[in-house]
Amino acid sequence: MSVDEYLNKFSRLNTDKSRHRWSAATCHRAPHKPFLLLSIMDLIAQGQITENFIEPSFELVDTWNGYWNAVMPPGKSSSMAYPYFFMKSDGFWHLIPNSSLNIPDPFRTPSMVWLRKNFTGARMDDALFGFLVDPVTREILRSVLIQTYFAPEIQPLLHEQAFVNLSAFAYAKDVVAGIKELSESFADEAPENQRVRDQGFRRAIVSLYDHRCAFCGIRMRTPEGHTVVEAAHIVPWSESHDDLPSNGLCLCRLCHWSFDEGLMSVGKQYEVLVSQRVRIDSNIPGHIFTLEDRPIFKPEAERFWPDQENLSRHRKICFA
Repeated sequence: MSVDEYLNKFSRLNTDKSRHRWSAATCHRAPHKPFLLLSIMDLIAQGQITENFIEPSFELVDTWNGYWNAVMPPGKSSSMAYPYFFMKSDGFWHLIPNSSLNIPDPFRTPSMVWLRKNFTGARMDDALFGFLVDPVTREILRSVLIQTYFAPEIQPLLHEQAFVNLSAFAYAKDVVAGIKELSESFADEAPENQRVRDQGFRRAIVSLYDHRCAFCGIRMRTPEGHTVVEAAHIVPWSESHDDLPSNGLCLCRLCHWSFDEGLMSVGKQYEVLVSQRVRIDSNIPGHIFTLEDRPIFKPEAERFWPDQENLSRHRKICFA
């Protein structure tokens, strides 16, 4: 098939067209499949997808969630499993089952658990994958998706999201490589630059700690790609302009809040410190006390460990 034939297919995706369910922002059509195709394009551009085999990976889910959250109203949720399964009806998307057994269609919207249980991944038409690998034809196909399925005022958000995804991936690689000057090109407070920094820093730190809280050790990821941990700066970026791993910690939401509030810190031997302020009468700190003096969970490579100079500053200024 030619690129024109795939442009036609992309402009005629089999999507829900209920005006009661979908607003003018998405041209009164379900945006799930366009978001999935845009996400695949981004991962190809980043070099994360190099072969015509698209796994329902956490990276793909995270990218799809980014598009969904950029466009859809707060509180409206969905799952990437839906377009990943149902795009088989569009003629260019071919699911690869885990076994030779016939897999019945799900009785309701498929979940990521069901999807991963029954399919190893999917492949596209070889010709289409070739067009997506080529930067020129990839952007032509991206444009038809954005122009067909999204209102004019929404289209810049999608181009910005693609820019942020690509830039944040490169930024995360620079964070891990320890490039000290990496923040300079994104130092101003333009919203897209802040998103690149935040997304890139989060990607790098959470990956280095393998989605595990440095203080309590918890690791929880949902099949939909959500994780309980966050990337925390030891010295705030507004003061340090430092996004290197030595100025970062991976923390669950409770430990992150406790660290920022000075209720927890890290000692000279990389042990967890718990402030006496936690013990005031009205507090019920639960398991926080049990973490005191435990060694923190650190990345395997010592060069990624939090820097003691940064930790010392946190102990002196924030911790009490």
